[in-house]
Amino acid sequence: MKFSLPFFLFAFNHLFTPLVHGENEGERLLAMLIKKLEHKTSIYDAALNQNSAKDDEGTVYLSRQDGLKVADKITRLPGQPNDVKFDQYAGYVTVDPQVGRALFYYFVEAPKKSFGKDKKPLVLWLNGGPGCSSIGNGAMSELGPFLVKSDGKTLYENPHAWNNIANMLFLESPTGVGFSYSNVTSDYKNNGDKRTARDSYTFLINWLERFPEYKTRDFFITGESYAGHFIPQLANLILENNIKYKNLTTIKLKGIAIGNAYIETIENEQGLFDYLWLRSVIHNDTYYHIKSVCNITGQDYNGDDVCIKALEVADIEKGRISLYNIYAPICNSLQSDKNSLQQGNILKKGADPCSDHNVESYMNLPEVQTAFHANTTKLSHAWTQCSDLFKHDDWKDRPDSVLPEIKQAIDSKLRVWLYSGDFDAIVSVTATQYSLQNLGLPIETKWGPWYHKEQVGGYFMVYKGLTYAIVNGAGHMVPADQPERALELFRVFLEGKQLNTSSPP
Repeated sequence: MKFSLPFFLFAFNHLFTPLVHGENEGERLLAMLIKKLEHKTSIYDAALNQNSAKDDEGTVYLSRQDGLKVADKITRLPGQPNDVKFDQYAGYVTVDPQVGRALFYYFVEAPKKSFGKDKKPLVLWLNGGPGCSSIGNGAMSELGPFLVKSDGKTLYENPHAWNNIANMLFLESPTGVGFSYSNVTSDYKNNGDKRTARDSYTFLINWLERFPEYKTRDFFITGESYAGHFIPQLANLILENNIKYKNLTTIKLKGIAIGNAYIETIENEQGLFDYLWLRSVIHNDTYYHIKSVCNITGQDYNGDDVCIKALEVADIEKGRISLYNIYAPICNSLQSDKNSLQQGNILKKGADPCSDHNVESYMNLPEVQTAFHANTTKLSHAWTQCSDLFKHDDWKDRPDSVLPEIKQAIDSKLRVWLYSGDFDAIVSVTATQYSLQNLGLPIETKWGPWYHKEQVGGYFMVYKGLTYAIVNGAGHMVPADQPERALELFRVFLEGKQLNTSSPP
């Protein structure tokens, strides 16, 4: 497969210019693809669990967890609201003692019932990148119980937190992300899809020893973006190891749900430009000119001067918008508190575009790290939303398509949902629908609207073994942009039901 560097570098520099402080999971995903093409990285289409003596894939590390649950309990997070009715925990789980590799987690239980047995499921949330924090993004910016105010010190309640209906486990993975670390610096250069799945599995097996009351709970995996790779790969590894290792806990995996899932390289690139044209972000003439001179849908990309000039026109037409939500306001890095969105109105107006600033400030406070039982080894780097410890060139393996993994999960009778925010251009509804066409599943419920509170919440279609839903008014991070609709979708997914199709009278 031949790739032309100028086309992708130009498209990235002009169409994907960061508009927020630092790097988020959308930027990390795109930058990884550019580096992959720039250095002509091999495509890894091998099965996830082929043997590798170097990584010792044939063994799973398991250690005693006595007393560690009590040590991990969070008494109170700095700046959190009063009268919290749930328990929260955080800490490290070692996944490789030879190099001292440990993954950091944050666990938020559902509010306790006043009587009777509580059987709410256990749900793992994973963000993408690869290399972005599931705590900073998922827990503190999207669907956790607390969100961070613009002062970077105070938390406020998220009324649409997912732990209202499930026990939520947020994992910073792979090693080098957030507070997760290795005692061997060179270990950060060995991350990839395969090891991320193995380490996440090892984490779960050990974490369940630390929290044995959850061994019998139904288990689900959710997440977004490049977790479109992580989630089906981990799901299939769990199912395989449930059979392979009789002496380990059988994880009661029931289903997976992925938002704005990065599934296929070619379809995602094609879907980006098609989406921008369909949304009238770039003009009709510009779109067809780019298709003509850049060959964006083929495998032999053309990046000559004619293509570059066409992309320059597209960049001018696009303007200064966020491709993660093309209709959302953007954050100016020096924006003052008084000019930012006011807390209390955010959940009505949409996600705070400056949340990355707020979260990074909060997570780097010494008292916050102490409360989280984090940074116990005194890491030499600050906590960031997306890790700087490994570069895109260091990522060892990734398939060009994870449709085989998704198909395997379907064949294993897992509940499989994909959902998209319809304002996201980075992993657009258009790209996801191209991948669903390639998957070729029979249709069981035709395309139509779903309703929430007497309004169209989005659209959906049910295939044999897979549900695909669109959430209206959301971008790349659906729970942040449309928290109420996202919670409803999550509830229906967990219950194994169908989205509401009854229109109001």
